[in-house]
Amino acid sequence: MTAFEVDSPRDQPFLPHVSVIIPIYNGEQDVPPLLDCLKAQTYPRDKVEYVLVDNASRDRTLTLLKTAAEASATEGLSLRCLSETQIQSSYAARNTGIKATQTEFLAFTDADCRPLPNWLSDLVQPFVDPAVGIVAGEVLALEGDSWLEQYSGRKETLSQKHTLAHPFYPYGQTANLAVRRQAFEKAGLFRPYLTTGGDADMCWRIQQAGNWKIVFAEQAAVQHRHRATLEDLKSQWRRYGRSNRYLHELHGVSLAREFSRKDYAYRWSRWLLKELPLTIPKILTRRADLSYLLDTPLDLLCTQARAQGQRDARLSEQARQIEWMHPPLTDSPIQKE
Repeated sequence: MTAFEVDSPRDQPFLPHVSVIIPIYNGEQDVPPLLDCLKAQTYPRDKVEYVLVDNASRDRTLTLLKTAAEASATEGLSLRCLSETQIQSSYAARNTGIKATQTEFLAFTDADCRPLPNWLSDLVQPFVDPAVGIVAGEVLALEGDSWLEQYSGRKETLSQKHTLAHPFYPYGQTANLAVRRQAFEKAGLFRPYLTTGGDADMCWRIQQAGNWKIVFAEQAAVQHRHRATLEDLKSQWRRYGRSNRYLHELHGVSLAREFSRKDYAYRWSRWLLKELPLTIPKILTRRADLSYLLDTPLDLLCTQARAQGQRDARLSEQARQIEWMHPPLTDSPIQKE
């Protein structure tokens, strides 16, 4: 099954009741701007509840969320604060939020994302088609000043266009995703002990368990910070590598090919002998900035980090577990895992 794009019909908007679920871990710096974005949503406040799930934070996150929940009633905003303290995983926290709600449509984003005002309104529009089970919105970059942020912005590292083009099945990242409850009831919730790759796994199980469409609502956008340090960038790509390994073991998808010494030698030689001579004149004439000089070195750094994550990852038996809202409605190959 392939994903496709839809335009949001503005003349007759589809406005069902929605629950927005956001897992948060040590996010006290992110909570205030996140709350501002939720308050700025154009979606009718009487048709949306925001469920913020603290995942055993060690900072002031839980206190801030409780305070915000208490104040929300006077602002006409339905904001609930929950806790998931048994399992340290954003997927377990999302499951806690899902099971605490009753709405037919569930939207997801993360604490370090900044949903644009029309985000939720645009994200739910494709559900007017009863065959749509999953909607992925776009993940844009917050403006950054560092060379690393500019690099990731040029590569559109976080864009859903990459995940929706996966050759196995398309999938959307939980930074900006909405799912029909019936799809969860049939395929199961997130694997609570997974630490990465759970969004792909969940989207793939939904598509395998039923003939659900997955749709790209590009106008439904959130902004997300890119990594600003080399260590954070390497950590991000090691996580991508671990995800590759886990999804390989769960679904049999191919692992990313690791570069050989010959591959690295070729890329470094090409950078020195071809790319630099072409890029430097562009910088001198202000058609490019200095950060462009780092594209290939950073590409290789990310490739190496992903390979390391893929080599080192081991999927535990516990991480194979699927959490269920209740027993699946029909027999499904998902049950046999």
